[in-house]
Amino acid sequence: MKKKVTLLPGDGIGTEVMNAAVKLMHHVASKYDLKIETTESLMGGCSYDAHGTPLTDETIQLCFESDAVLLGAVGGYKWEDLEHHLKPEAALLKLRKSLGLFTNIRPAKVYPSFVNSSSLKDSVIRGTDFVVFRELTGGIYFGEPRGYDENKGFNTMVYEKHEVERIAHQAFKVAQQRKKVLTSVDKANVLEVSQFWRKTVKEVSKDYPDVEVINMYVDNTAMQVVRDPKQFDVIVTSNLFGDIISDIAGMITGSLGMLPSASLGEKYALYEPVHGSAPDIAGQKKANPIAMIASVGMMFDLSFGLQDAAIKIDKAIEITLDQGYRTADINLDNGNVVSTDTMAEKIIENFDKIL
Repeated sequence: MKKKVTLLPGDGIGTEVMNAAVKLMHHVASKYDLKIETTESLMGGCSYDAHGTPLTDETIQLCFESDAVLLGAVGGYKWEDLEHHLKPEAALLKLRKSLGLFTNIRPAKVYPSFVNSSSLKDSVIRGTDFVVFRELTGGIYFGEPRGYDENKGFNTMVYEKHEVERIAHQAFKVAQQRKKVLTSVDKANVLEVSQFWRKTVKEVSKDYPDVEVINMYVDNTAMQVVRDPKQFDVIVTSNLFGDIISDIAGMITGSLGMLPSASLGEKYALYEPVHGSAPDIAGQKKANPIAMIASVGMMFDLSFGLQDAAIKIDKAIEITLDQGYRTADINLDNGNVVSTDTMAEKIIENFDKIL
């Protein structure tokens, strides 16, 4: 089997975590008779510096021609003063829209040996394992009109029925495979668009009678994720609310450096860690590659159909953490602090042990 992957390392630590994850990707692929052809391109601030735009048409075309896209991270203080459409983050929104990536999947899992690395109590987070389905190409990030002047600023939050339906179907299908409980997050007590969201999710739920649906306001959800995260299994929500909730989940797991993600559409798929470009530690080999590596695991499962490989990658991460290896961002329990590359090497070693 052959697959083509476009690599977009991006800015800051993106290159470091990408290199570590790609090494693991090729190693795992070799164990499953899979040949992966990679093509690398610029995206984000580095693309702006080279081409005057954070995302070129040529890069988008490479993504169209790939079976999957792997992204490191984009952004940094260097480009903060650029106009909105030239900022590195605008490239990410444009790429998601261009590829039709309407479903963002962000798992939040607390590994047993990692509970002391979270700022929350062991009794609160131990056993946490839920997944957030965030609608990715609609809502307030893309709504028009938008803008600001000296006297006011304004954005528009809009959802069409098919946009809510397709993300809801994705979430319900996964809920059926897990604990058969889905939490739909909105702000229906204030926002008409959330009332529409809740109504549409209810209609879709009729196709999944075996799944219990819990409606929860976003402010309460934020509180509950911190108070009792184990109550959640599958969460489905809008673009803005999903952005917030998934970052809160990062603190539960101990670090954004632990959170992978997959963005899926009808034809294309993008995999990336949830963390940012962390320019303050770029080039120092301190970055945590686990989120990037776990994103590769999701790629093996969702794009390549190799669920066994994904399971073993996740288990190798767990074993490595059990052995006490830590990068600086997660060293709250006085573990063995290692570099980005060494962490990846240890995960590869443990992967081989469980084959």
